[in-house]
Amino acid sequence: MVKKFIQKRVYDLRTFGRAFKYRNYRLYFSGHAVSLIGYWMQRVALGWLVYRLTDSPLILGAIGFVTLIPNFLISPFAGVLVDRVNRHRIILAGQVLAALQALVLAGLTLTGTVQVWHIFVLSLVYGLIRSFDTPARNAFIVHMVERRENLGSAIALNSAVFNIARLIGPSIAGFVIAYAGEGVCFLTNAVAYLAIIGCLLAMRVPPPDNLKRQTHPMHDLAEGIRYVFAHQAIRSILILVAAVALTGLSYLNLMPVVARDILVGDSRTFGFLMGAVGVGAIAGAVFIGSRKGVMGLWKVLPAATLIFGASIAASSFSRNFYLTAALMAATGFGQMIQFACANTLIQNLVDDDKRGRVMSIYNVAILGLLPFGNLLTGWLADRIGAPTTLLIGGGVAVVAALVFAARLGHFREMTGVPRE
Repeated sequence: MVKKFIQKRVYDLRTFGRAFKYRNYRLYFSGHAVSLIGYWMQRVALGWLVYRLTDSPLILGAIGFVTLIPNFLISPFAGVLVDRVNRHRIILAGQVLAALQALVLAGLTLTGTVQVWHIFVLSLVYGLIRSFDTPARNAFIVHMVERRENLGSAIALNSAVFNIARLIGPSIAGFVIAYAGEGVCFLTNAVAYLAIIGCLLAMRVPPPDNLKRQTHPMHDLAEGIRYVFAHQAIRSILILVAAVALTGLSYLNLMPVVARDILVGDSRTFGFLMGAVGVGAIAGAVFIGSRKGVMGLWKVLPAATLIFGASIAASSFSRNFYLTAALMAATGFGQMIQFACANTLIQNLVDDDKRGRVMSIYNVAILGLLPFGNLLTGWLADRIGAPTTLLIGGGVAVVAALVFAARLGHFREMTGVPRE
Protein backbone atom coordinates (compact mmCIF):
# COMPACT_ATOMS: atom_id res chain seq x y z
CA MET A 1 0.00 0.00 0.00
CA VAL A 2 2.76 2.44 0.96
CA LYS A 3 4.78 1.45 -2.12
CA LYS A 4 1.80 2.10 -4.42
CA PHE A 5 1.19 5.47 -2.76
CA ILE A 6 4.84 6.51 -3.27
CA GLN A 7 4.78 5.31 -6.89
CA LYS A 8 1.60 7.31 -7.53
CA ARG A 9 3.15 10.48 -6.05
CA VAL A 10 6.31 10.01 -8.15
CA TYR A 11 4.16 9.55 -11.25
CA ASP A 12 2.18 12.69 -10.39
CA LEU A 13 5.37 14.72 -10.04
CA ARG A 14 6.67 13.45 -13.39
CA THR A 15 3.37 14.42 -15.00
CA PHE A 16 3.56 17.81 -13.31
CA GLY A 17 7.03 18.49 -14.71
CA ARG A 18 6.65 17.16 -18.25
CA ALA A 19 7.02 20.68 -19.74
CA PHE A 20 10.68 20.60 -18.63
CA LYS A 21 11.39 18.37 -21.63
CA TYR A 22 11.70 21.51 -23.74
CA ARG A 23 14.86 23.65 -23.64
CA ASN A 24 13.10 26.95 -24.25
CA TYR A 25 10.67 26.30 -21.43
CA ARG A 26 13.49 25.37 -19.04
CA LEU A 27 15.23 28.65 -19.83
CA TYR A 28 12.03 30.64 -19.41
CA PHE A 29 11.19 28.91 -16.12
CA SER A 30 14.66 29.54 -14.66
CA GLY A 31 14.74 33.24 -15.47
CA HIS A 32 11.12 33.72 -14.51
CA ALA A 33 11.72 32.13 -11.09
CA VAL A 34 14.42 34.65 -10.21
CA SER A 35 12.58 37.69 -11.55
CA LEU A 36 9.38 36.76 -9.71
CA ILE A 37 11.07 36.87 -6.32
CA GLY A 38 12.04 40.46 -7.08
CA TYR A 39 8.51 41.18 -8.34
CA TRP A 40 6.94 40.02 -5.07
CA MET A 41 9.45 41.94 -3.01
CA GLN A 42 8.52 45.08 -4.93
CA ARG A 43 4.79 44.42 -4.67
CA VAL A 44 4.92 44.02 -0.89
CA ALA A 45 7.26 46.99 -0.45
CA LEU A 46 5.09 49.20 -2.64
CA GLY A 47 1.93 48.41 -0.68
CA TRP A 48 3.71 49.03 2.62
CA LEU A 49 5.27 52.28 1.37
CA VAL A 50 1.93 53.65 0.15
CA TYR A 51 0.15 52.77 3.41
CA ARG A 52 3.02 54.21 5.47
CA LEU A 53 2.88 57.48 3.53
CA THR A 54 -0.90 57.87 3.43
CA ASP A 55 -2.61 55.63 6.07
CA SER A 56 -5.38 55.30 3.48
CA PRO A 57 -6.97 52.07 2.19
CA LEU A 58 -8.53 54.22 -0.53
CA ILE A 59 -5.10 55.28 -1.84
CA LEU A 60 -4.02 51.63 -1.77
CA GLY A 61 -7.03 50.83 -3.94
CA ALA A 62 -6.29 53.77 -6.23
CA ILE A 63 -2.70 52.61 -6.78
CA GLY A 64 -4.02 49.17 -7.66
CA PHE A 65 -6.48 50.82 -10.04
CA VAL A 66 -3.89 52.79 -12.04
CA THR A 67 -1.57 49.76 -12.16
CA LEU A 68 -4.19 47.53 -13.74
CA ILE A 69 -6.47 49.88 -15.70
CA PRO A 70 -4.23 49.63 -18.82
CA ASN A 71 -5.15 45.94 -18.96
CA PHE A 72 -8.78 46.96 -19.38
CA LEU A 73 -8.13 49.69 -21.95
CA ILE A 74 -5.09 48.38 -23.85
CA SER A 75 -5.13 44.57 -23.70
CA PRO A 76 -7.66 43.99 -26.52
CA PHE A 77 -5.46 46.04 -28.87
CA ALA A 78 -2.35 44.34 -27.47
CA GLY A 79 -3.90 41.01 -28.43
CA VAL A 80 -4.12 42.13 -32.05
CA LEU A 81 -0.43 43.09 -31.92
CA VAL A 82 0.50 39.74 -30.34
CA ASP A 83 -1.13 37.92 -33.28
CA ARG A 84 0.80 40.09 -35.77
CA VAL A 85 4.28 40.56 -34.20
CA ASN A 86 6.97 38.24 -32.83
CA ARG A 87 5.74 37.32 -29.33
CA HIS A 88 9.23 36.57 -28.05
CA ARG A 89 10.37 40.11 -28.85
CA ILE A 90 7.34 41.64 -27.13
CA ILE A 91 8.14 39.72 -23.94
CA LEU A 92 11.84 40.69 -24.09
CA ALA A 93 11.05 44.39 -24.56
CA GLY A 94 8.59 44.24 -21.68
CA GLN A 95 11.20 42.86 -19.27
CA VAL A 96 13.73 45.55 -20.18
CA LEU A 97 11.19 48.34 -19.64
CA ALA A 98 9.96 46.82 -16.35
CA ALA A 99 13.55 46.69 -15.06
CA LEU A 100 13.96 50.40 -15.84
CA GLN A 101 10.70 51.18 -14.03
CA ALA A 102 11.90 49.36 -10.90
CA LEU A 103 15.25 51.14 -11.07
CA VAL A 104 13.61 54.59 -11.16
CA LEU A 105 11.35 53.67 -8.23
CA ALA A 106 14.39 52.44 -6.27
CA GLY A 107 16.30 55.65 -6.95
CA LEU A 108 13.44 57.88 -5.76
CA THR A 109 12.88 55.83 -2.61
CA LEU A 110 16.54 55.41 -1.62
CA THR A 111 17.16 59.15 -1.99
CA GLY A 112 14.13 59.95 0.16
CA THR A 113 12.44 61.99 -2.58
CA VAL A 114 9.59 59.60 -3.42
CA GLN A 115 6.10 61.08 -3.32
CA VAL A 116 2.70 59.53 -3.81
CA TRP A 117 2.33 61.07 -7.28
CA HIS A 118 5.61 59.41 -8.32
CA ILE A 119 4.14 56.06 -7.31
CA PHE A 120 0.96 56.73 -9.31
CA VAL A 121 2.93 57.58 -12.46
CA LEU A 122 5.33 54.64 -12.18
CA SER A 123 2.47 52.26 -11.40
CA LEU A 124 0.70 53.43 -14.55
CA VAL A 125 3.89 52.87 -16.58
CA TYR A 126 4.21 49.35 -15.19
CA GLY A 127 0.56 48.68 -16.00
CA LEU A 128 1.10 49.73 -19.62
CA ILE A 129 4.05 47.34 -19.88
CA ARG A 130 2.07 44.47 -18.39
CA SER A 131 -0.90 45.05 -20.71
CA PHE A 132 1.30 43.98 -23.66
CA ASP A 133 3.53 41.52 -21.81
CA THR A 134 0.83 39.32 -20.24
CA PRO A 135 -1.12 38.33 -23.39
CA ALA A 136 2.20 37.80 -25.20
CA ARG A 137 3.35 35.40 -22.45
CA ASN A 138 0.07 33.49 -22.44
CA ALA A 139 0.14 33.12 -26.22
CA PHE A 140 3.85 32.18 -26.25
CA ILE A 141 3.46 29.20 -23.89
CA VAL A 142 2.26 26.91 -26.66
CA HIS A 143 5.43 27.67 -28.66
CA MET A 144 7.72 26.79 -25.74
CA VAL A 145 6.16 23.38 -25.02
CA GLU A 146 5.26 22.64 -28.68
CA ARG A 147 2.51 20.10 -27.90
CA ARG A 148 -0.91 21.09 -26.54
CA GLU A 149 -1.13 18.13 -24.16
CA ASN A 150 1.76 19.67 -22.22
CA LEU A 151 0.07 23.06 -21.84
CA GLY A 152 -1.46 22.06 -18.51
CA SER A 153 1.97 21.21 -17.14
CA ALA A 154 3.49 24.50 -18.33
CA ILE A 155 0.61 26.59 -16.94
CA ALA A 156 0.76 24.76 -13.61
CA LEU A 157 4.54 25.11 -13.40
CA ASN A 158 4.25 28.85 -14.17
CA SER A 159 1.68 29.15 -11.40
CA ALA A 160 3.82 27.09 -9.04
CA VAL A 161 6.92 29.22 -9.51
CA PHE A 162 4.79 32.38 -9.27
CA ASN A 163 3.53 31.23 -5.89
CA ILE A 164 6.84 29.85 -4.64
CA ALA A 165 8.11 33.36 -5.30
CA ARG A 166 5.00 34.69 -3.49
CA LEU A 167 6.13 32.61 -0.51
CA ILE A 168 9.79 33.63 -0.63
CA GLY A 169 9.59 37.23 -1.88
CA PRO A 170 7.15 38.70 0.67
CA SER A 171 8.88 36.94 3.57
CA ILE A 172 12.23 38.42 2.54
CA ALA A 173 10.61 41.79 1.83
CA GLY A 174 9.09 41.98 5.30
CA PHE A 175 12.53 41.78 6.93
CA VAL A 176 14.22 43.99 4.32
CA ILE A 177 11.61 46.71 4.82
CA ALA A 178 11.98 46.51 8.59
CA TYR A 179 15.80 46.78 8.56
CA ALA A 180 16.76 48.51 5.27
CA GLY A 181 13.65 50.15 3.85
CA GLU A 182 11.45 49.73 0.80
CA GLY A 183 14.03 51.12 -1.65
CA VAL A 184 16.28 48.07 -1.31
CA CYS A 185 13.35 45.84 -2.35
CA PHE A 186 12.81 47.93 -5.48
CA LEU A 187 16.52 47.79 -6.34
CA THR A 188 16.55 44.01 -5.87
CA ASN A 189 13.65 43.71 -8.30
CA ALA A 190 15.48 45.77 -10.93
CA VAL A 191 18.53 43.49 -10.69
CA ALA A 192 16.38 40.32 -10.73
CA TYR A 193 14.99 41.25 -14.14
CA LEU A 194 18.44 40.58 -15.61
CA ALA A 195 17.86 36.85 -15.09
CA ILE A 196 14.76 36.62 -17.28
CA ILE A 197 16.27 38.98 -19.87
CA GLY A 198 19.35 36.75 -20.15
CA CYS A 199 17.28 33.58 -20.45
CA LEU A 200 15.04 35.09 -23.14
CA LEU A 201 18.12 36.08 -25.15
CA ALA A 202 19.48 32.51 -24.83
CA MET A 203 16.34 30.92 -26.32
CA ARG A 204 16.38 29.43 -29.80
CA VAL A 205 13.08 30.61 -31.22
CA PRO A 206 12.26 29.93 -34.88
CA PRO A 207 10.71 32.84 -36.81
CA PRO A 208 6.92 32.74 -36.44
CA ASP A 209 4.74 31.88 -39.41
CA ASN A 210 1.81 33.77 -40.91
CA LEU A 211 2.21 36.99 -38.95
CA LYS A 212 1.53 39.25 -41.92
CA ARG A 213 -2.16 39.99 -42.35
CA GLN A 214 -4.00 41.81 -45.08
CA THR A 215 -6.87 42.81 -42.79
CA HIS A 216 -7.11 46.03 -40.80
CA PRO A 217 -6.18 45.74 -37.08
CA MET A 218 -9.65 46.92 -36.02
CA HIS A 219 -11.17 44.14 -38.13
CA ASP A 220 -8.95 41.63 -36.31
CA LEU A 221 -9.99 43.07 -32.94
CA ALA A 222 -13.69 42.80 -33.82
CA GLU A 223 -13.15 39.26 -35.10
CA GLY A 224 -11.55 38.23 -31.81
CA ILE A 225 -14.39 39.72 -29.74
CA ARG A 226 -17.04 38.04 -31.92
CA TYR A 227 -15.19 34.73 -31.63
CA VAL A 228 -15.20 34.89 -27.81
CA PHE A 229 -18.88 35.83 -27.54
CA ALA A 230 -19.91 33.15 -30.06
CA HIS A 231 -17.91 30.42 -28.27
CA GLN A 232 -20.22 29.62 -25.36
CA ALA A 233 -17.68 27.57 -23.39
CA ILE A 234 -14.96 30.25 -23.49
CA ARG A 235 -17.54 32.95 -22.74
CA SER A 236 -18.81 31.05 -19.68
CA ILE A 237 -15.33 30.69 -18.23
CA LEU A 238 -14.59 34.38 -18.80
CA ILE A 239 -17.80 35.44 -17.02
CA LEU A 240 -16.87 33.36 -13.97
CA VAL A 241 -13.31 34.67 -13.67
CA ALA A 242 -14.50 38.24 -14.34
CA ALA A 243 -16.99 38.05 -11.44
CA VAL A 244 -14.25 36.82 -9.11
CA ALA A 245 -11.74 39.42 -10.32
CA LEU A 246 -14.18 42.28 -9.80
CA THR A 247 -15.23 41.35 -6.26
CA GLY A 248 -12.98 38.79 -4.60
CA LEU A 249 -9.48 39.13 -6.03
CA SER A 250 -8.87 42.54 -4.43
CA TYR A 251 -8.41 40.89 -1.02
CA LEU A 252 -4.63 41.20 -1.52
CA ASN A 253 -4.94 44.99 -1.53
CA LEU A 254 -6.36 44.87 1.99
CA MET A 255 -3.58 42.73 3.45
CA PRO A 256 -1.60 45.75 4.79
CA VAL A 257 -4.78 46.85 6.61
CA VAL A 258 -5.40 43.34 7.96
CA ALA A 259 -1.78 42.96 9.08
CA ARG A 260 -1.44 46.32 10.82
CA ASP A 261 -4.91 47.29 12.00
CA ILE A 262 -6.75 43.99 12.55
CA LEU A 263 -3.92 41.68 13.62
CA VAL A 264 -1.89 44.54 15.20
CA GLY A 265 1.28 43.47 13.39
CA ASP A 266 3.98 45.06 11.24
CA SER A 267 5.58 44.57 7.82
CA ARG A 268 6.71 41.07 8.81
CA THR A 269 3.10 40.10 9.57
CA PHE A 270 2.13 41.39 6.14
CA GLY A 271 4.93 39.40 4.52
CA PHE A 272 3.94 36.19 6.31
CA LEU A 273 0.29 36.54 5.27
CA MET A 274 1.32 37.00 1.65
CA GLY A 275 3.62 34.03 2.05
CA ALA A 276 0.74 31.93 3.38
CA VAL A 277 -1.20 32.68 0.17
CA GLY A 278 1.84 31.40 -1.70
CA VAL A 279 1.98 28.15 0.31
CA GLY A 280 -1.61 27.34 -0.57
CA ALA A 281 -1.09 28.27 -4.20
CA ILE A 282 1.94 25.98 -4.49
CA ALA A 283 -0.17 23.08 -3.22
CA GLY A 284 -2.82 24.04 -5.77
CA ALA A 285 -0.26 24.13 -8.57
CA VAL A 286 0.98 20.62 -7.72
CA PHE A 287 -2.61 19.38 -7.62
CA ILE A 288 -3.57 20.83 -11.00
CA GLY A 289 -0.22 20.09 -12.67
CA SER A 290 -0.34 16.39 -11.78
CA ARG A 291 -3.51 15.93 -13.81
CA LYS A 292 -2.90 14.30 -17.18
CA GLY A 293 -5.32 16.35 -19.28
CA VAL A 294 -8.38 18.57 -19.35
CA MET A 295 -10.81 15.84 -18.32
CA GLY A 296 -12.61 16.82 -15.14
CA LEU A 297 -11.47 20.44 -15.10
CA TRP A 298 -15.08 21.58 -15.57
CA LYS A 299 -15.83 20.15 -12.10
CA VAL A 300 -12.62 21.42 -10.51
CA LEU A 301 -13.13 25.02 -11.71
CA PRO A 302 -16.28 25.87 -9.66
CA ALA A 303 -15.07 23.84 -6.67
CA ALA A 304 -11.84 25.85 -6.54
CA THR A 305 -13.79 29.11 -6.87
CA LEU A 306 -15.99 28.04 -3.95
CA ILE A 307 -12.94 27.34 -1.75
CA PHE A 308 -11.46 30.70 -2.72
CA GLY A 309 -14.57 32.73 -1.89
CA ALA A 310 -15.45 30.87 1.31
CA SER A 311 -11.92 31.30 2.68
CA ILE A 312 -11.93 35.06 2.06
CA ALA A 313 -15.36 35.39 3.68
CA ALA A 314 -14.26 33.35 6.72
CA SER A 315 -11.11 35.45 7.15
CA SER A 316 -13.29 38.51 7.79
CA PHE A 317 -14.21 37.06 11.21
CA SER A 318 -10.65 36.17 12.28
CA ARG A 319 -8.61 38.24 14.73
CA ASN A 320 -5.96 35.56 15.20
CA PHE A 321 -2.79 35.55 13.08
CA TYR A 322 -2.54 31.76 12.75
CA LEU A 323 -6.18 31.33 11.74
CA THR A 324 -5.93 34.18 9.23
CA ALA A 325 -2.72 32.70 7.80
CA ALA A 326 -4.42 29.28 7.42
CA LEU A 327 -7.39 30.88 5.64
CA MET A 328 -5.02 32.82 3.36
CA ALA A 329 -3.35 29.52 2.45
CA ALA A 330 -6.77 28.08 1.53
CA THR A 331 -7.51 31.23 -0.47
CA GLY A 332 -4.25 30.83 -2.41
CA PHE A 333 -5.06 27.15 -3.04
CA GLY A 334 -8.48 27.94 -4.52
CA GLN A 335 -7.28 30.97 -6.47
CA MET A 336 -4.40 29.10 -8.11
CA ILE A 337 -6.53 26.15 -9.17
CA GLN A 338 -9.34 28.35 -10.44
CA PHE A 339 -7.19 30.44 -12.77
CA ALA A 340 -5.01 27.50 -13.86
CA CYS A 341 -8.16 25.56 -14.80
CA ALA A 342 -9.61 28.54 -16.66
CA ASN A 343 -6.35 29.18 -18.54
CA THR A 344 -5.85 25.52 -19.45
CA LEU A 345 -9.40 25.05 -20.69
CA ILE A 346 -9.30 28.19 -22.83
CA GLN A 347 -5.84 27.38 -24.26
CA ASN A 348 -7.14 23.96 -25.32
CA LEU A 349 -10.35 25.36 -26.82
CA VAL A 350 -9.05 28.37 -28.77
CA ASP A 351 -7.92 28.35 -32.42
CA ASP A 352 -4.21 29.15 -32.67
CA ASP A 353 -4.61 32.06 -35.11
CA LYS A 354 -6.83 33.81 -32.54
CA ARG A 355 -4.82 32.84 -29.46
CA GLY A 356 -3.29 36.27 -28.83
CA ARG A 357 -6.63 38.06 -29.07
CA VAL A 358 -8.52 35.55 -26.94
CA MET A 359 -5.82 35.54 -24.26
CA SER A 360 -5.86 39.34 -24.25
CA ILE A 361 -9.60 39.23 -23.54
CA TYR A 362 -8.90 36.69 -20.81
CA ASN A 363 -6.39 39.23 -19.48
CA VAL A 364 -9.13 41.88 -19.50
CA ALA A 365 -11.51 39.56 -17.64
CA ILE A 366 -9.01 39.17 -14.80
CA LEU A 367 -6.45 41.97 -14.70
CA GLY A 368 -8.61 44.44 -16.63
CA LEU A 369 -11.49 44.28 -14.15
CA LEU A 370 -9.24 44.00 -11.11
CA PRO A 371 -8.51 47.78 -10.97
CA PHE A 372 -12.22 48.48 -10.62
CA GLY A 373 -12.31 45.85 -7.90
CA ASN A 374 -9.33 47.46 -6.19
CA LEU A 375 -10.99 50.87 -6.28
CA LEU A 376 -14.31 49.47 -5.05
CA THR A 377 -12.59 47.50 -2.29
CA GLY A 378 -10.61 50.52 -1.11
CA TRP A 379 -13.73 52.70 -1.11
CA LEU A 380 -15.76 50.11 0.82
CA ALA A 381 -12.95 49.48 3.34
CA ASP A 382 -12.79 53.22 4.04
CA ARG A 383 -16.52 53.29 4.84
CA ILE A 384 -17.52 49.92 6.27
CA GLY A 385 -14.14 48.49 7.29
CA ALA A 386 -11.86 45.84 5.85
CA PRO A 387 -13.55 42.81 7.52
CA THR A 388 -17.01 43.57 6.07
CA THR A 389 -15.47 44.29 2.68
CA LEU A 390 -13.75 40.89 2.70
CA LEU A 391 -17.01 39.20 3.66
CA ILE A 392 -18.85 40.80 0.73
CA GLY A 393 -16.10 40.00 -1.79
CA GLY A 394 -15.82 36.38 -0.70
CA GLY A 395 -19.60 35.98 -0.68
CA VAL A 396 -19.94 37.15 -4.28
CA ALA A 397 -17.27 34.64 -5.38
CA VAL A 398 -19.20 31.84 -3.62
CA VAL A 399 -22.42 32.81 -5.41
CA ALA A 400 -20.64 32.93 -8.78
CA ALA A 401 -19.22 29.43 -8.17
CA LEU A 402 -22.64 28.02 -7.28
CA VAL A 403 -24.28 29.55 -10.36
CA PHE A 404 -21.55 28.12 -12.60
CA ALA A 405 -21.81 24.69 -10.94
CA ALA A 406 -25.59 24.65 -11.45
CA ARG A 407 -25.03 24.79 -15.22
CA LEU A 408 -21.99 22.49 -15.20
CA GLY A 409 -23.44 19.75 -17.38
CA HIS A 410 -24.53 22.26 -20.03
CA PHE A 411 -21.07 23.87 -20.24
CA ARG A 412 -19.29 20.54 -20.50
CA GLU A 413 -21.57 19.22 -23.22
CA MET A 414 -20.93 22.35 -25.32
CA THR A 415 -17.23 21.50 -25.55
CA GLY A 416 -17.45 17.77 -25.95
CA VAL A 417 -15.19 17.32 -22.90
CA PRO A 418 -15.91 13.83 -21.60
CA ARG A 419 -16.85 13.03 -18.05
CA GLU A 420 -14.31 11.39 -15.80
